[in-house]
Amino acid sequence: MTSTFHNEMKLGEVNYRLSATTDSEESLVLDLLGSLDSGEVVADGRLRMPVEGGATVGRIMARVLTAHSRLRPRPPRHANANQPWTESLDAELRTAWLDASEDEAPTLVRSLAETMQRSTTAIRARLAKVGCDPDVPGRALSAAAATLLGANSGAAQGKT
Repeated sequence: MTSTFHNEMKLGEVNYRLSATTDSEESLVLDLLGSLDSGEVVADGRLRMPVEGGATVGRIMARVLTAHSRLRPRPPRHANANQPWTESLDAELRTAWLDASEDEAPTLVRSLAETMQRSTTAIRARLAKVGCDPDVPGRALSAAAATLLGANSGAAQGKT
């Protein structure tokens, strides 16, 4: 007696279909097909093994594929992550923060992070460096707070 199990999923642009079929010879046959919406095949393969080996081979494949995925470097989540800040970027950030008045700090930080393609943590840290109070939009750091947080002295005095 033959039995078949199918599973399908879409991952990114690729539609995957995996079929597992047992046949009368006590074999398990796995067929994988990956295709784009256009029909172009981007992945395909067949694996035949004894039925009793299916679960064990599945665990082995999961380990190998998980390890392999860790070998590829991940692109930074934010396009400008780890890029140096320039004087013009500092001035842009400072101006945007000090010109804001009605936004709540978390909302404005998220907006600036999206615009500047940096993380919210990077924006908050840089706000202090350019002499802005990262908790209150529209407010510069006091001289004492700027000194404590290591803000550049020109920024703390309103100069960039």
